[in-house]
Amino acid sequence: MWSYEIGKMMGIPIKVHMTFLLVLPLFIWVFSTGSVRMFGEIVGFGDFPFPQNYVWGTIATLLLFISVLLHELGHSIIARRYGSNIHAIVLFIFGGVSQIENISKKPSEEAKIAVMGPVVSFAIGAICLGAYFGLTVFYEGGLTRLLWILGYINVVLGVFNLLPAFPMDGGRILRAHFARHHTYVIATQKAAFVGKMFAFLMGIAGFFVSIWLILIAFFVYIGASEEEATTRTSSILEGVKLREVMSPHVVYANADITLNELVELMFHARYAGYPVLDVAPVEDEEVKTSMVVGIVTFRDLQKVPPQQRGSVRVREVMSREVTFMDADTNASDAVTKIHQIECGRLLVTQDDTVVGIVSRTDIMRAIQLLSFRYGGRS
Repeated sequence: MWSYEIGKMMGIPIKVHMTFLLVLPLFIWVFSTGSVRMFGEIVGFGDFPFPQNYVWGTIATLLLFISVLLHELGHSIIARRYGSNIHAIVLFIFGGVSQIENISKKPSEEAKIAVMGPVVSFAIGAICLGAYFGLTVFYEGGLTRLLWILGYINVVLGVFNLLPAFPMDGGRILRAHFARHHTYVIATQKAAFVGKMFAFLMGIAGFFVSIWLILIAFFVYIGASEEEATTRTSSILEGVKLREVMSPHVVYANADITLNELVELMFHARYAGYPVLDVAPVEDEEVKTSMVVGIVTFRDLQKVPPQQRGSVRVREVMSREVTFMDADTNASDAVTKIHQIECGRLLVTQDDTVVGIVSRTDIMRAIQLLSFRYGGRS
């Protein structure tokens, strides 16, 4: 949600989050007007005449975020080598994030995945700084300034990401270390605790240094808490199949009914989301995956004003992105997937036939019951 695909690299979708589009002009302004010296060179183009300063500032901003993209691509390539599926790389206000599904829980593999991002940043930094020192022998100008800025920031980015502040790269390396001696859940709890402590210290430092540090600390704390909760959830669902948590009774909506008719269906069936078919199936007919053309939810209905719902058809508002998972898939594997789906539902299949549906509510109910069954096991 709020992310838009702009292309693909090595088959991996590249998306930009709305917050990235908001912060882009700010970075351009900072680089274009900046005149702070770092190790003898100015990090910015504030001393350049207008409009050259804004031209170079724009180039620096775009290349910086390309560097961040390459950093995340480093994670993704190694993760894919170990069998993980890469949902997307998303650029947002504080950089980028690789949405990796089924990430390896082997300590050595997780450490390699985590460290590859900083390695890429250090490599970019070394190349840029090497070119800078080589060129400044006989030339100084916008290009050398650009190389210095990119080299310096990439080195800082690499060092910062190696801080043991889970879920940053250094924190994931720390979890891999803990996982050599503890269960994955306990290793995550320990790494998350360290991450929260670092977030607390960063937040205090932010009051004296920069508000940006406070914001980063906030996101680190939230990220550590969410990762800890997700890992605990996966542990509770370990060994549970999707068929055990799904709703076997699936109610379908016809793509050509009006939204007023959909309201009636929702009132009687009492579900908030429905798979959509072009033609309603005959009673007791098995529904094949190829017959499902979309999913419509109460949220889609709310987007249309009441006075228009008599003429608008379901096919006009439904989501066409339908996710299927096999009934024998581990329920823990569905947790990450279902949170990435805007409609919050996936269809469960067996032999290319739809046998059930799973929503976020189904997952949460299963977690609550399993926690009760095992006395709150975490």
